[in-house]
Amino acid sequence: MKKILLILMMCVSVAAQAKDKKDDTPYLAGAVPEVNGVVTFSKSFKVPGKNKQQIYSILKAWAANLVENSIEAPGNYARFVMDKTDTIVAKVCEFQVYKDKFLNLDRSRFRYSISIVIDDNKVSLSQYGLVYYYGETPEGNGGTVYRAEEWITDGHALNKARTKLLPQSGKFRRKTVDRAKQLFESAMDAFEVQEKPKAEPVAKVRKNIVED
Repeated sequence: MKKILLILMMCVSVAAQAKDKKDDTPYLAGAVPEVNGVVTFSKSFKVPGKNKQQIYSILKAWAANLVENSIEAPGNYARFVMDKTDTIVAKVCEFQVYKDKFLNLDRSRFRYSISIVIDDNKVSLSQYGLVYYYGETPEGNGGTVYRAEEWITDGHALNKARTKLLPQSGKFRRKTVDRAKQLFESAMDAFEVQEKPKAEPVAKVRKNIVED
């Protein structure tokens, strides 16, 4: 009987480990692009049927939402630094959460810049200037500052064989790659007409966007 219980316990443990194991394939070599040594995530798409002014108005509102919902930080960092009909640049500050459990909140303050360039009906988005403030007090004191170029690049966040993420910097890399994707998806969704939710979930099809 004891042997049976031991075998069952081992099976449960193995199953739990398999469930908790993350598939890091999307975050391995090449997942964090660099432009002239600067970590830069980018996305371009076209918006047929809309002119530059219309595109500007929609993306200005989208960027303003990021700025307005930024967390309070020393120096009032979140703001627009350029606002023209063909170029918008905004600085954003938010929390990047790695674990949020009872008495165990693991997060960093995450700052970055968003650049929006509009050329006719084509949009080029970039996220760069990524900085992490890890282990701060609630008042923003102490902790360690990491710049993306020295923390989440292939040379800093992957093992030598580039087959696994390193435990500490790897969690920053995962969240950052996911966040870049979320930002770009959100920007494209801003052009979609909001409809009432349907009873059954359906695959998303963007009618107003042509991705490059």
